[in-house]
Amino acid sequence: MSSNENPFASEDITPAINDEWVAKRRVADAIKQLTETLVTSSPGIEEMHAMAEKLEAAATDFSATPRIFGRSTWAESGEHGSYGQISHELNPLVGLANPLAPPLQGWIRGDRAFGRCRCGWAYEGPPGSVHGGFVAAIFDQFLGMAQELSTHPGMTAYLHVNYHKRTPLNTELRLEGELVRSEGRKTFMRGEMHADGVMTASCEGLFVAPKGGIDALVIPDAVKGPG
Repeated sequence: MSSNENPFASEDITPAINDEWVAKRRVADAIKQLTETLVTSSPGIEEMHAMAEKLEAAATDFSATPRIFGRSTWAESGEHGSYGQISHELNPLVGLANPLAPPLQGWIRGDRAFGRCRCGWAYEGPPGSVHGGFVAAIFDQFLGMAQELSTHPGMTAYLHVNYHKRTPLNTELRLEGELVRSEGRKTFMRGEMHADGVMTASCEGLFVAPKGGIDALVIPDAVKGPG
């Protein structure tokens, strides 16, 4: 398999690898629907308190189940899929099992990368527009995926975003990216974001492969959370 044949870099959403992730995607989708409803509705105060009690109880029950902190730890047992499969589900920008994700879908075609996503009201910054921080985060993830076009993908070292026009909510956003050049462990990328055929933002990024590769990274005990 060549570097631009990542099975998760697909124009079509890839199905969950097993029933565990089917169920987790369902939970994530329900949370996402709830979030969108929360920021676009104004029920009675008592009704919201009653709903909060139900959600707090559900969160307490959920937190009592076995916890796994960090995708590397998820992959160690071999019971939940490979690191790549787990990352595809839990990534905060693309993961269908992560309610934070819009999600962003990205793929490679020839010597260019392409992507699409749609941001609802939960992502609003300026009126009717995607918050600029989320635009930057989408670029960060998209260009990170687009590094499949290079030979030494790495971590973000520099990201410069130009905001040309507002990026509208509830609109399909189309992304295009390309490899500018590679220099040893450094990969330089460039990308654009379009809405309804109009470029709303562009980005340049530098990514640096860590010494020893991504696999050499470890999760500090301080960020693993309660055991």
